[in-house]
Amino acid sequence: MESFSIVMVVLVALVVFTVFKGVRIVPQGYKWVVQRLGKYSQTLEPGLNLIIPYVDDVSYKVTTKDIVLDIPSQEVITRDNVVIIANAVAYINIIRPDKAVYGIEDYEYGIRNLVQTSLRSIIGEMDLDSALSSRDEIKMKLKHAISEDIADWGITLKTVEIQDINPSQTMQASMEEQAAAERLRRATVTRADGQKQAAILEADGRLEASRRDAEAQVVLAKGSEESIRLITAAMGTEEMPIVYLLGEQYIKAIRQLAESDNSKMVVLPADILSTVKGMVGDKLKV
Repeated sequence: MESFSIVMVVLVALVVFTVFKGVRIVPQGYKWVVQRLGKYSQTLEPGLNLIIPYVDDVSYKVTTKDIVLDIPSQEVITRDNVVIIANAVAYINIIRPDKAVYGIEDYEYGIRNLVQTSLRSIIGEMDLDSALSSRDEIKMKLKHAISEDIADWGITLKTVEIQDINPSQTMQASMEEQAAAERLRRATVTRADGQKQAAILEADGRLEASRRDAEAQVVLAKGSEESIRLITAAMGTEEMPIVYLLGEQYIKAIRQLAESDNSKMVVLPADILSTVKGMVGDKLKV
């Protein structure tokens, strides 16, 4: 009787264990791949699932959530033989877990290599300026290039983003030197243009001043001519107008001499009229 009880306990425990082996609860966001006697049998969806105990085995637990793959940085040579550093990030989703685990040994490693290879090929067909300014174009071509390949693994590419596209350190140094040289050249050209315009304006100013001086001399000459004519008409002699004008200029010269900062004393002749007549007489004799 005691041995029978032991057998019953063992049988009950075996039944409970068998039931436990045959019931599988898959959490949300995962799919489980089941093998039967070493061969693919089915894929368990989230929730309560039944399998054949001891025959079926859960071999792989695959996530159905989006996976973010960081693509390492790599050196890429552009069409104009410039070395740049580029990296990316890919967002994938596994829609067929059986293909993902049986179609390739390591799908993450495979996708990383596909992205790197395609990125080198795409950028290699572009110039440096185009590569630095055409991220959307590179992204579109990259997604188109690898989407069909990873579809065979039961994986869909949600999107791929280019994180960084930067010239190499030596290229950056060369670009900085080129930019500095260009700024210096522009500054030199601007300064030269400014000096040229200043010189032109200065020459125009001198020309205009000379023209105005000449016009002023003409006006003064005409004024002197008119003064002589009026004085001659008033005095009626040929000598007195000249004496009058010279006397006027003589008085102006004496006044300017008196107003000079360097002057200390001004001596005036007692008879200015005789002095002026003497000057005119000396010139007439000559």
